[in-house]
Amino acid sequence: MTKAFFEKMGVPVEIFYSYGATEAKVPELVDVVVDLTETGSTLRKNGLKIVDIIAESSTKLIANKKSWDDPEKRKDIKEIRTLLLAVIEARGKVLIVKVLRPQEIPKYVEQGYFDIGITGLDWVNKGDINILIPKLKALGAEDILELDISKIVH
Repeated sequence: MTKAFFEKMGVPVEIFYSYGATEAKVPELVDVVVDLTETGSTLRKNGLKIVDIIAESSTKLIANKKSWDDPEKRKDIKEIRTLLLAVIEARGKVLIVKVLRPQEIPKYVEQGYFDIGITGLDWVNKGDINILIPKLKALGAEDILELDISKIVH
């Protein structure tokens, strides 16, 4: 697709495949990158900008009937589906981690902030985290970590 895109514009190109951190290779190793991106935020963080779109796509998992009827292949297809859905579930959420002292557990549960397990882990919508952190601090929370989530598997 990349070669055809540039040929259509009459621009000769030499294509090099890159695996990981492609945005870090400009301008030291290459002049331009063609990258799959959802938001472009990593490109912008590295001082790059999107100048054109070659194609837009969406993810679809399609299995033919013969593969679906094969129990081993069906198992593999379901595992891929699980991983794809986990990424979708994690979009827009962050993981919040708070190390809880035993005496603190009741006040966090009473406030409804956690479905407390032994770890004190929970995920929240990214838009809610800046409201939640001050409330947790007011309850005496310390050492709060906010982490991006790449997958949530139920």
